[in-house]
Amino acid sequence: MLLELTKWLAQDIRAFNVFNYITLRAVLAAMTALLISFACGPVVIRWLAAKKIGQSVRDDGPQTHLVKAGTPTMGGALILLALTASTLLWADLSNRFVWITLLVTLGFGAVGWVDDWCKVVHRNPKGLSARSKYFWQSFIAVFAAICLGFAVAVRGNEQLIELFAAWVQSGFTMQLPQNAALIVPFFKSVSYPLGVFGFMILSYFVIVGSSNAVNLTDGLDGLAIMPTVMVGAALGIFSYVAGHAVIAKYLLLPYIPGAGELAVFCAALAGAGLGFLWFNAHPAEVFMGDVGALALGAALGTVAIIARQEIVLFIMGGVFVAETVSVMLQVAYFKLTGGKRIFRMAPLHHHFELGGWKETQVVVRFWIITIMLVLFGLSTLKIR
Repeated sequence: MLLELTKWLAQDIRAFNVFNYITLRAVLAAMTALLISFACGPVVIRWLAAKKIGQSVRDDGPQTHLVKAGTPTMGGALILLALTASTLLWADLSNRFVWITLLVTLGFGAVGWVDDWCKVVHRNPKGLSARSKYFWQSFIAVFAAICLGFAVAVRGNEQLIELFAAWVQSGFTMQLPQNAALIVPFFKSVSYPLGVFGFMILSYFVIVGSSNAVNLTDGLDGLAIMPTVMVGAALGIFSYVAGHAVIAKYLLLPYIPGAGELAVFCAALAGAGLGFLWFNAHPAEVFMGDVGALALGAALGTVAIIARQEIVLFIMGGVFVAETVSVMLQVAYFKLTGGKRIFRMAPLHHHFELGGWKETQVVVRFWIITIMLVLFGLSTLKIR
């Protein structure tokens, strides 16, 4: 929105041409989202408290969590407000990737909102049924996977429709270009062609998997949001590189025209996340809820797909992966052994809490692990 205004002003005042640089708009998007979070945070928290939208706490969980009962939840709406407003202000709204990512984020946020609303307002402890939640997550993810399969392979919006028509006319046998292949980090030329259906299947699992992984991690004050900010910021760098023909060629990465604009989205995500952390830091004034966790996870997955860094997302989001795997192992082992457990409690952060770690120790140590994993992921830009 503001980009179009600056382009118009640049016709008479050349200084406004500086806003064409993605890097500048990314910085401004982060600052804008941060300020919106600071300004709207108290208002959102008061509204949630007035509506008695409070967190319920598991009786079988750590006893230290019982004091959190009644703390306003669904604060992820604040993140989505700041993220959306900042993206619409500073991003190039003619860019196909911006709209796909934003729609996926808001779509998963809507699913989370309904789930949270059912839990805390209608006092339904289960919220949306697992089947309903998975259906709507899958519906949005399939839509995104179809769009991304062709959006990544073309240079413009018009070519997207042409490529889709060509795929249909080929009897669904046409292959996607090399830049849509699965990239293996640390190797110069190792990639695996996926085909249209392979790309869509992988994209589906990345989006749904990352969404639920962040949701499972969101169990302690500040635990989920800071890793999300760090991974999102790193993905913004990968997106910028993928959208820059010269840098992508130099680093031997696939060139995805238009992907660089997602650096603005990722910067807005980071700014909105840091603004939310101001209120979510221990002791939290507000919790994220499914509305934030599902949306942010889906956003990370979508950006990683566009930048062709699905495996790197798996590396940088190692904390999210560990939390998810701990739940899967716990449930499977519990069923197979008739009630025995691998961990004291799942997800993994509760295991360490029950083992004697303080909540702040768990959170900060998981942050430190994420920092190391993100730096390791960023090293794949050059170590090939």
